[in-house]
Amino acid sequence: MVNNTTSCIKCVDGENSMVKNGKSKTGKQRYICKTCGKTQVENYTYNAYTPNLNKQIIILTKEGLGIRSTARVLQISTTTLLSRIITIAQGIKQPPVSINKVYEVDEICTFIKSKSKQIWIVYTLERKSSNVVSFSVGSRSNKTLSIVLKSLHYSTPKAIYTDGLKNYRYLVSEQIHRVKLYGTNHIERKNLTLRTHLKRLNRRSICFTKSLLVLLSVLKMYFWG
Repeated sequence: MVNNTTSCIKCVDGENSMVKNGKSKTGKQRYICKTCGKTQVENYTYNAYTPNLNKQIIILTKEGLGIRSTARVLQISTTTLLSRIITIAQGIKQPPVSINKVYEVDEICTFIKSKSKQIWIVYTLERKSSNVVSFSVGSRSNKTLSIVLKSLHYSTPKAIYTDGLKNYRYLVSEQIHRVKLYGTNHIERKNLTLRTHLKRLNRRSICFTKSLLVLLSVLKMYFWG
């Protein structure tokens, strides 16, 4: 078996992990991934199986294309695209939280299926690097907020800046909790970037989210993909 530069269609970081593994029924060269064990051929008839499809999906999603727009550009079905987005997100791991840093926490509102079904995206970013370290999707309640704040608990943060939402007073220690003017400038700017880059978060958009699982997957791809 000889190493091949074909990348695995399942693994996000599957480059240079493929080796020859016989031939298909149609006589095409088949390869197997040394990481996940998935097999594939070098040249597929259908676009959904091309090796670089996952990377193209991530790039187009981050550039603001909706599901149908991405499917048209890549010439695949919307059903295949939604399934692939979920698969890609499952292979992305949450990055470790840095110790002794300053964090900002905020929420942005969106909806699922209809505008009457509001849902909140709560996330936190490290102020200096502007990297998102944790996020959660749910109602604007202590339960949703605590999921994000618990991820910062063991990182011994120097300070956590939030807006004036009263729920934070019960969830963040007074010693590190900060609420002041312009204290959440970085994350507020990130909110604008999110709404600009992700079609489903645009205001006055018809490309709204119909599935909570797809929303979680898209956010995971955008933050950490």
